[in-house]
Amino acid sequence: MSLICKYKNRNYLLYMIEKLIYLESIDLMEFLGVKSSKLDIIKAHFPKLKIVARGNWLKAIGDAEEVAGFEEKINLLIEHYHQYNQLKEDSVIEILAGKGSVLNGEFVADSDLILFGVNGKPIKGRTENQRKMVEVYADNDLLFAVGPAGSGKTYTAIALAVRALKRKEVKRIILSRPAVEAGEKLGFLPGDMKEKIDPYLQPLYDALMDMLPAVKLKEYMENGIIQIAPLAFMRGRTLNNAFVILDEAQNTTTNQLKMFLTRMGDSAKFVVTGDVTQIDLPNPQNSGLVQAMRILKGIKGIERINFTVKDIVRHRLVQDIVEAYERE
Repeated sequence: MSLICKYKNRNYLLYMIEKLIYLESIDLMEFLGVKSSKLDIIKAHFPKLKIVARGNWLKAIGDAEEVAGFEEKINLLIEHYHQYNQLKEDSVIEILAGKGSVLNGEFVADSDLILFGVNGKPIKGRTENQRKMVEVYADNDLLFAVGPAGSGKTYTAIALAVRALKRKEVKRIILSRPAVEAGEKLGFLPGDMKEKIDPYLQPLYDALMDMLPAVKLKEYMENGIIQIAPLAFMRGRTLNNAFVILDEAQNTTTNQLKMFLTRMGDSAKFVVTGDVTQIDLPNPQNSGLVQAMRILKGIKGIERINFTVKDIVRHRLVQDIVEAYERE
Protein backbone atom coordinates (compact mmCIF):
# COMPACT_ATOMS: atom_id res chain seq x y z
CA MET A 1 0.00 0.00 0.00
CA SER A 2 1.44 3.38 -1.04
CA LEU A 3 0.42 6.90 -0.08
CA ILE A 4 1.59 10.23 -1.51
CA CYS A 5 2.48 12.52 1.37
CA LYS A 6 2.98 16.30 1.13
CA TYR A 7 5.61 17.86 3.39
CA LYS A 8 6.25 21.61 3.70
CA ASN A 9 9.94 22.56 3.67
CA ARG A 10 10.47 26.33 3.96
CA ASN A 11 9.22 27.86 0.69
CA TYR A 12 8.37 24.69 -1.28
CA LEU A 13 6.53 21.42 -0.95
CA LEU A 14 8.15 17.98 -1.00
CA TYR A 15 6.10 15.09 -2.36
CA MET A 16 7.11 11.83 -0.75
CA ILE A 17 5.85 8.28 -0.91
CA GLU A 18 4.81 6.19 2.08
CA LYS A 19 5.00 2.43 1.49
CA LEU A 20 3.61 -0.25 3.80
CA ILE A 21 4.80 -3.85 3.42
CA TYR A 22 3.15 -6.67 5.39
CA LEU A 23 5.46 -9.45 6.60
CA GLU A 24 3.09 -12.39 6.29
CA SER A 25 3.86 -15.67 8.11
CA ILE A 26 7.29 -14.45 9.17
CA ASP A 27 9.17 -14.93 12.44
CA LEU A 28 10.03 -11.30 13.12
CA MET A 29 12.98 -12.18 15.35
CA GLU A 30 14.51 -14.21 12.52
CA PHE A 31 13.71 -11.60 9.84
CA LEU A 32 14.54 -8.36 11.66
CA GLY A 33 17.18 -9.76 14.03
CA VAL A 34 17.81 -9.64 17.76
CA LYS A 35 17.36 -6.03 18.89
CA SER A 36 16.49 -5.24 15.23
CA SER A 37 20.09 -5.85 14.10
CA LYS A 38 19.06 -6.81 10.54
CA LEU A 39 16.61 -3.91 10.37
CA ASP A 40 19.52 -1.62 11.23
CA ILE A 41 21.45 -3.02 8.23
CA ILE A 42 18.46 -2.28 6.00
CA LYS A 43 18.17 1.26 7.36
CA ALA A 44 21.87 1.85 6.76
CA HIS A 45 21.44 0.78 3.15
CA PHE A 46 18.60 3.31 2.65
CA PRO A 47 19.80 6.39 4.60
CA LYS A 48 17.44 8.74 2.71
CA LEU A 49 14.35 6.84 3.86
CA LYS A 50 12.54 6.87 7.16
CA ILE A 51 11.96 3.17 7.93
CA VAL A 52 9.77 2.02 10.81
CA ALA A 53 8.77 -1.50 11.95
CA ARG A 54 5.43 -1.91 13.72
CA GLY A 55 4.34 -5.48 14.38
CA ASN A 56 4.27 -7.30 11.06
CA TRP A 57 4.35 -4.06 9.06
CA LEU A 58 7.35 -2.28 7.60
CA LYS A 59 6.85 1.37 6.65
CA ALA A 60 9.17 3.42 4.46
CA ILE A 61 8.75 7.13 3.74
CA GLY A 62 10.80 9.01 1.18
CA ASP A 63 11.44 9.76 -2.48
CA ALA A 64 9.43 7.55 -4.84
CA GLU A 65 12.52 6.08 -6.52
CA GLU A 66 14.16 5.29 -3.18
CA VAL A 67 10.97 3.69 -1.86
CA ALA A 68 10.66 1.56 -5.01
CA GLY A 69 14.21 0.27 -4.47
CA PHE A 70 13.40 -0.45 -0.83
CA GLU A 71 10.30 -2.43 -1.79
CA GLU A 72 12.24 -4.49 -4.33
CA LYS A 73 14.95 -5.42 -1.81
CA ILE A 74 12.46 -6.25 0.96
CA ASN A 75 10.58 -8.55 -1.40
CA LEU A 76 13.85 -10.33 -2.21
CA LEU A 77 14.54 -10.73 1.51
CA ILE A 78 11.02 -12.10 2.07
CA GLU A 79 11.45 -14.53 -0.82
CA HIS A 80 14.79 -15.69 0.60
CA TYR A 81 13.25 -16.17 4.05
CA HIS A 82 10.35 -18.26 2.76
CA GLN A 83 12.61 -20.37 0.56
CA TYR A 84 15.25 -21.17 3.19
CA ASN A 85 13.23 -20.65 6.41
CA GLN A 86 15.97 -18.36 7.69
CA LEU A 87 17.60 -15.01 7.01
CA LYS A 88 21.19 -14.54 8.14
CA GLU A 89 22.89 -11.15 8.38
CA ASP A 90 25.33 -12.18 5.63
CA SER A 91 22.37 -12.94 3.39
CA VAL A 92 20.83 -9.51 4.11
CA ILE A 93 24.08 -7.80 3.15
CA GLU A 94 24.47 -9.91 -0.01
CA ILE A 95 20.91 -9.26 -1.19
CA LEU A 96 21.01 -5.54 -0.44
CA ALA A 97 24.29 -5.32 -2.34
CA GLY A 98 22.60 -6.89 -5.35
CA LYS A 99 24.58 -10.13 -5.25
CA GLY A 100 21.52 -12.33 -5.02
CA SER A 101 20.56 -14.97 -2.52
CA VAL A 102 23.02 -17.23 -0.73
CA LEU A 103 22.47 -20.88 0.18
CA ASN A 104 24.44 -21.01 3.45
CA GLY A 105 25.00 -24.68 2.75
CA GLU A 106 25.95 -27.33 0.26
CA PHE A 107 25.33 -27.05 -3.45
CA VAL A 108 22.30 -29.07 -4.53
CA ALA A 109 21.40 -29.83 -8.13
CA ASP A 110 18.01 -28.43 -9.09
CA SER A 111 16.79 -31.86 -10.15
CA ASP A 112 17.41 -33.26 -6.65
CA LEU A 113 16.22 -30.35 -4.53
CA ILE A 114 12.66 -30.39 -3.19
CA LEU A 115 12.80 -27.48 -0.73
CA PHE A 116 14.86 -25.99 2.08
CA GLY A 117 13.85 -27.04 5.56
CA VAL A 118 14.44 -25.54 8.98
CA ASN A 119 17.74 -23.62 9.25
CA GLY A 120 18.17 -23.76 5.49
CA LYS A 121 18.73 -27.53 5.40
CA PRO A 122 18.34 -28.75 1.79
CA ILE A 123 15.76 -31.52 1.50
CA LYS A 124 16.21 -33.52 -1.67
CA GLY A 125 15.70 -36.88 -3.28
CA ARG A 126 18.60 -38.90 -1.92
CA THR A 127 17.99 -42.19 -3.71
CA GLU A 128 16.92 -43.25 -7.19
CA ASN A 129 13.31 -43.95 -6.21
CA GLN A 130 12.99 -40.81 -4.10
CA ARG A 131 14.10 -38.79 -7.13
CA LYS A 132 11.70 -40.75 -9.33
CA MET A 133 8.86 -39.87 -6.97
CA VAL A 134 9.70 -36.18 -7.30
CA GLU A 135 9.87 -36.47 -11.10
CA VAL A 136 6.52 -38.25 -11.64
CA TYR A 137 4.66 -36.06 -9.14
CA ALA A 138 3.98 -33.28 -11.66
CA ASP A 139 2.25 -35.53 -14.20
CA ASN A 140 0.13 -37.63 -11.82
CA ASP A 141 -2.55 -36.74 -9.30
CA LEU A 142 -2.40 -40.05 -7.41
CA LEU A 143 0.86 -41.71 -6.37
CA PHE A 144 1.33 -45.04 -4.63
CA ALA A 145 4.71 -45.20 -2.86
CA VAL A 146 5.35 -48.65 -1.43
CA GLY A 147 8.42 -50.15 0.15
CA PRO A 148 10.27 -51.01 3.36
CA ALA A 149 10.58 -48.93 6.52
CA GLY A 150 13.11 -46.12 6.33
CA SER A 151 13.10 -45.77 2.54
CA GLY A 152 11.85 -42.17 2.67
CA LYS A 153 8.36 -42.71 1.21
CA THR A 154 6.46 -40.56 3.69
CA TYR A 155 9.24 -38.02 4.19
CA THR A 156 9.49 -37.37 0.44
CA ALA A 157 5.70 -37.12 0.16
CA ILE A 158 5.51 -34.55 2.97
CA ALA A 159 8.37 -32.56 1.41
CA LEU A 160 6.43 -32.44 -1.87
CA ALA A 161 3.32 -31.34 0.03
CA VAL A 162 5.12 -28.50 1.85
CA ARG A 163 6.68 -27.36 -1.42
CA ALA A 164 3.26 -27.33 -3.12
CA LEU A 165 1.86 -25.25 -0.26
CA LYS A 166 4.73 -22.76 -0.44
CA ARG A 167 4.25 -22.44 -4.20
CA LYS A 168 0.50 -21.91 -3.66
CA GLU A 169 -0.27 -24.94 -5.84
CA VAL A 170 -2.60 -26.10 -3.05
CA LYS A 171 -4.36 -24.32 -0.21
CA ARG A 172 -3.90 -26.96 2.47
CA ILE A 173 -2.15 -30.17 3.44
CA ILE A 174 -4.04 -33.11 4.96
CA LEU A 175 -2.09 -35.98 6.49
CA SER A 176 -3.79 -39.16 7.62
CA ARG A 177 -3.10 -42.63 8.99
CA PRO A 178 -5.29 -45.59 9.91
CA ALA A 179 -5.32 -46.14 13.68
CA VAL A 180 -4.46 -49.83 13.60
CA GLU A 181 -2.60 -51.30 16.56
CA ALA A 182 0.77 -52.91 15.88
CA GLY A 183 0.43 -55.41 18.72
CA GLU A 184 -1.03 -52.84 21.14
CA LYS A 185 -4.59 -51.96 22.07
CA LEU A 186 -5.70 -48.40 21.35
CA GLY A 187 -8.47 -48.47 23.95
CA PHE A 188 -6.04 -49.02 26.80
CA LEU A 189 -3.97 -45.94 26.00
CA PRO A 190 -4.58 -43.04 28.45
CA GLY A 191 -6.36 -39.81 27.58
CA ASP A 192 -9.09 -38.64 25.25
CA MET A 193 -9.41 -39.62 21.57
CA LYS A 194 -6.86 -37.01 20.38
CA GLU A 195 -4.32 -38.21 22.94
CA LYS A 196 -4.94 -41.83 21.90
CA ILE A 197 -4.50 -41.02 18.21
CA ASP A 198 -1.49 -38.67 18.41
CA PRO A 199 1.13 -41.43 18.91
CA TYR A 200 0.08 -42.92 15.55
CA LEU A 201 0.55 -39.54 13.86
CA GLN A 202 3.88 -38.61 15.48
CA PRO A 203 6.01 -39.58 12.44
CA LEU A 204 4.04 -37.03 10.41
CA TYR A 205 4.66 -34.30 13.00
CA ASP A 206 8.37 -35.19 13.03
CA ALA A 207 8.69 -34.73 9.26
CA LEU A 208 6.82 -31.42 9.31
CA MET A 209 9.08 -30.08 12.08
CA ASP A 210 12.06 -30.74 9.82
CA MET A 211 10.56 -28.62 7.05
CA LEU A 212 8.75 -25.72 8.72
CA PRO A 213 9.78 -23.39 11.56
CA ALA A 214 7.86 -24.11 14.76
CA VAL A 215 6.05 -20.76 14.69
CA LYS A 216 4.85 -21.23 11.11
CA LEU A 217 3.85 -24.86 11.67
CA LYS A 218 1.80 -23.89 14.72
CA GLU A 219 0.11 -21.11 12.73
CA TYR A 220 -0.70 -23.43 9.83
CA MET A 221 -2.19 -26.06 12.15
CA GLU A 222 -4.23 -23.56 14.16
CA ASN A 223 -5.68 -22.14 10.92
CA GLY A 224 -6.43 -25.55 9.42
CA ILE A 225 -3.93 -25.07 6.58
CA ILE A 226 -2.19 -28.24 7.77
CA GLN A 227 -4.48 -30.92 9.17
CA ILE A 228 -3.45 -34.24 10.70
CA ALA A 229 -6.25 -36.72 11.35
CA PRO A 230 -6.98 -40.44 11.54
CA LEU A 231 -8.45 -42.03 8.42
CA ALA A 232 -11.92 -42.36 9.93
CA PHE A 233 -12.23 -38.56 9.95
CA MET A 234 -12.01 -38.45 6.14
CA ARG A 235 -15.47 -39.93 5.59
CA GLY A 236 -17.98 -37.57 3.93
CA ARG A 237 -15.40 -34.93 2.93
CA THR A 238 -14.55 -33.60 -0.53
CA LEU A 239 -10.94 -32.46 -0.56
CA ASN A 240 -10.42 -29.63 -3.07
CA ASN A 241 -7.17 -27.70 -3.61
CA ALA A 242 -5.39 -29.99 -1.17
CA PHE A 243 -2.31 -32.19 -0.99
CA VAL A 244 -3.48 -35.31 0.84
CA ILE A 245 -1.21 -38.07 2.15
CA LEU A 246 -2.38 -41.40 3.53
CA ASP A 247 0.46 -43.08 5.42
CA GLU A 248 0.64 -46.76 6.49
CA ALA A 249 -2.04 -47.59 3.93
CA GLN A 250 -1.24 -51.32 4.13
CA ASN A 251 -3.38 -51.29 7.28
CA THR A 252 -6.53 -50.09 5.52
CA THR A 253 -9.33 -52.37 4.42
CA THR A 254 -10.63 -52.31 0.85
CA ASN A 255 -13.62 -50.17 1.84
CA GLN A 256 -11.48 -47.75 3.85
CA LEU A 257 -9.05 -47.12 1.02
CA LYS A 258 -11.85 -46.80 -1.52
CA MET A 259 -13.51 -44.26 0.77
CA PHE A 260 -10.24 -42.32 1.04
CA LEU A 261 -9.49 -42.28 -2.69
CA THR A 262 -13.00 -41.08 -3.53
CA ARG A 263 -12.47 -37.97 -1.35
CA MET A 264 -10.36 -36.48 -4.18
CA GLY A 265 -11.71 -33.10 -5.31
CA ASP A 266 -10.67 -30.45 -7.83
CA SER A 267 -6.97 -29.49 -7.97
CA ALA A 268 -6.05 -32.18 -5.45
CA LYS A 269 -2.94 -34.34 -5.19
CA PHE A 270 -3.10 -37.68 -3.35
CA VAL A 271 -0.15 -39.78 -2.18
CA VAL A 272 -0.65 -43.20 -0.60
CA THR A 273 2.31 -44.79 1.17
CA GLY A 274 2.73 -48.19 2.77
CA ASP A 275 4.79 -51.32 3.34
CA VAL A 276 3.01 -54.53 2.34
CA THR A 277 5.43 -56.57 4.50
CA GLN A 278 4.12 -54.88 7.66
CA ILE A 279 0.36 -55.48 7.53
CA ASP A 280 -1.17 -55.42 11.01
CA LEU A 281 -4.72 -56.36 9.94
CA PRO A 282 -6.16 -59.63 11.33
CA ASN A 283 -6.25 -60.99 7.77
CA PRO A 284 -3.37 -59.58 5.68
CA GLN A 285 -5.15 -60.68 2.50
CA ASN A 286 -7.73 -57.94 3.11
CA SER A 287 -5.22 -55.07 2.83
CA GLY A 288 -6.84 -52.28 0.82
CA LEU A 289 -3.43 -51.14 -0.45
CA VAL A 290 -2.63 -54.48 -2.09
CA GLN A 291 -6.02 -54.62 -3.77
CA ALA A 292 -6.04 -50.96 -4.85
CA MET A 293 -2.70 -51.22 -6.62
CA ARG A 294 -3.99 -54.23 -8.55
CA ILE A 295 -7.41 -52.73 -9.39
CA LEU A 296 -6.10 -49.30 -10.42
CA LYS A 297 -3.11 -50.48 -12.42
CA GLY A 298 -2.80 -48.84 -15.84
CA ILE A 299 -5.09 -45.85 -15.19
CA LYS A 300 -3.65 -42.60 -16.59
CA GLY A 301 -2.79 -40.11 -13.86
CA ILE A 302 -1.96 -42.83 -11.33
CA GLU A 303 1.66 -43.83 -10.77
CA ARG A 304 3.33 -46.39 -8.51
CA ILE A 305 6.86 -46.14 -7.14
CA ASN A 306 8.36 -49.30 -5.66
CA PHE A 307 10.94 -48.49 -3.00
CA THR A 308 13.51 -51.16 -2.08
CA VAL A 309 16.08 -51.78 0.64
CA LYS A 310 18.52 -49.74 -1.46
CA ASP A 311 16.41 -46.66 -0.68
CA ILE A 312 16.71 -47.04 3.10
CA VAL A 313 18.31 -43.87 4.49
CA ARG A 314 18.13 -44.55 8.23
CA HIS A 315 20.92 -46.14 10.27
CA ARG A 316 23.11 -48.46 8.18
CA LEU A 317 21.86 -51.45 10.21
CA VAL A 318 18.23 -50.91 9.14
CA GLN A 319 18.99 -52.13 5.62
CA ASP A 320 20.73 -55.23 7.03
CA ILE A 321 17.79 -55.90 9.36
CA VAL A 322 15.22 -55.65 6.54
CA GLU A 323 17.27 -57.94 4.31
CA ALA A 324 17.70 -60.48 7.11
CA TYR A 325 13.95 -60.65 7.69
CA GLU A 326 13.32 -60.99 3.94
CA ARG A 327 15.70 -63.97 3.80
CA GLU A 328 13.95 -65.59 6.76
